[in-house]
Formats: sequence, structure tokens, C-alpha cells
Amino acid sequence: MIIDVNPEFGYELVCSMPYAYYLHEHDCLEKVITCKGMSPFYYFCDDVEEKYTHRSIDNNTNGVQNLPNTWIHHNAVAHFGDKELTQEEWIQANGWLDYSQWQPPLLHKQYYDETLDLPEKYIVVSNVYNLEHGKSPTQYFDINSLYHIFNMLTEKGYSIIYKRPRNTEFANDPNELQGMDITATVEGIGRITDFQLSQYYDNVILFDDLINKIGGSYNEAQLKIFARANGFIARGGGSSILCSYFKKPVIIYVCTSGDIRPGYFDSNSYFQKISDNNVHAIVDPLDDIKARGYRDYSEVYSKIEEIL
Repeated sequence: MIIDVNPEFGYELVCSMPYAYYLHEHDCLEKVITCKGMSPFYYFCDDVEEKYTHRSIDNNTNGVQNLPNTWIHHNAVAHFGDKELTQEEWIQANGWLDYSQWQPPLLHKQYYDETLDLPEKYIVVSNVYNLEHGKSPTQYFDINSLYHIFNMLTEKGYSIIYKRPRNTEFANDPNELQGMDITATVEGIGRITDFQLSQYYDNVILFDDLINKIGGSYNEAQLKIFARANGFIARGGGSSILCSYFKKPVIIYVCTSGDIRPGYFDSNSYFQKISDNNVHAIVDPLDDIKARGYRDYSEVYSKIEEIL
């Protein structure tokens, strides 16, 4: 069997990689054709061709249409048949895929390396700031929230690795082609970016600095860093799915997409299956943000106090 895909990153993590690993475990995987930089995610395959330089959001042509799960948000037909769902079934189906040919690869074991010079105890804060389906960013951590998160974690004795891609590190989809700066005016300092905020902390490390230190490809170094983390704080989307692969607590701030649907993070969901039930989602719907005029991170802070 040949897997040939270039979908959004989240789709590849959820629909492609677990199917490829399932095929590998059953001696049925011949080759994987994927995007630039993705070979480390398919470590179990001897023949990986990094063919694509960009990702496609068209699931009728990007290879997802040939996988057992063709949509990331649910596979209701696999569980309830081709019928109109009741309200209870609709909620139950959200985030629930067909797991009959679905086995997530063991990234947390493959890339764990205790010899790396990393902090003894650290949390990865994974942020993203770019256009969201052609619209201005909504689902992200702003500088004020990062300030609170950094303070809370350092007071708990953690170091922090702060990751925010500049959208030059990997194959992008159309939603990632325009990266922007997160800025805010800080009293007594002036206007700073989120990257500059990290410089005011002794134990906040920029992810890119560690990538250069560890060496190797961006994704291989990333997987090694994630494998040693004690936990993750992430905004919704593909980056939060990747964090979930490492079986440690993941606090996810979600505002948009199908992830805000009722039941999406219940025990049947792919998020919980990938993470061994370590995902804690804070849902702050875009409509609520627009109505109140600001993003509400208070539940994120409460969850940090509770589980980290």
C-alpha cells in the first residue's frame, strides 16, 4: 500500500499517520509520499518521499479521500450508519473516528533522548499567529496571557520552551502563508513582541534557539524536544494535535473550527485516543469573543493551577 498525501498538518497527524502505522504493523505499508520535512513522522517507513512543497486544503484531491477517515471532525457513518443523526448521536459522533485501521505511531518513545541538554523540568507553550481561513487571527495567546502563563509556570518551578513558528520552517497550507507579529505596549518598556517578552525571563527559552542547538532537521529536533516535555499549553489546530502525541497533559485553548462542537473532546475523540486521555480543552467560541470584545483565558489559568 502506498500513502500519498499533502493535506493540512492536522489531517496528516490524525488521518494519515495512524493509518500508515497500522499498515506498517500489518506488513502492508510499501511507501509514503508526503510533504517536505515530514520524514521523521514516518520513522517506521523505509521509503518516504518528501514530494510536496505546499499543503492543500482540498480533501477531494490531497490524498485524504483515499484514507479510511476522510474528515477530521468525525466519521459518523462508521458508527451510526448512513442516516440522519439524533441530537444525542450528533454530539457523541463529534471527534469520533473509525479506529478499525488506526494506530498512532509511538513518537513519544521513538524520540525520547535523555542525553540531550534540555531543562530538567519544562512545559512547551505552543502558539500560532497567522491568518485563519483568510481572516484575522483569533485563536492564539496574546502577550498579556503569555505574561500570566510564564509567571504561573515559573512559580511552579518549570522552565518554559516557547514555540511560535514563523511559517518558514515547513510546508504550509493556504492558511499559513502569512505570518504576523504578536505585539503589545508594555508600561515602562514600550512596544514588544512575544519573542522579546521571553528575554525578560531567565528560564523561558525560545524554541528556535533549541532547534539550532540540537541540530538535525527542524521536525526531528522538534520531536525530541516534545518527547522530554512535562506538559504542553497550545492553541487549537494541528499544533495541539502534535502535542497530544506525547502522552503528557495538554491544555488547549480552542476558539474556532469543528473543535468547538459539543462532545468533541470526549473519551471517544481522536484527541483523547492519541494522548491517552491527557487533553484538557478550554473552549472559547469566536461568537462569544466577539460579543464580549476579548479572548477569555481565565479557564486556561485555572487549568494550569489544577493539573501542572
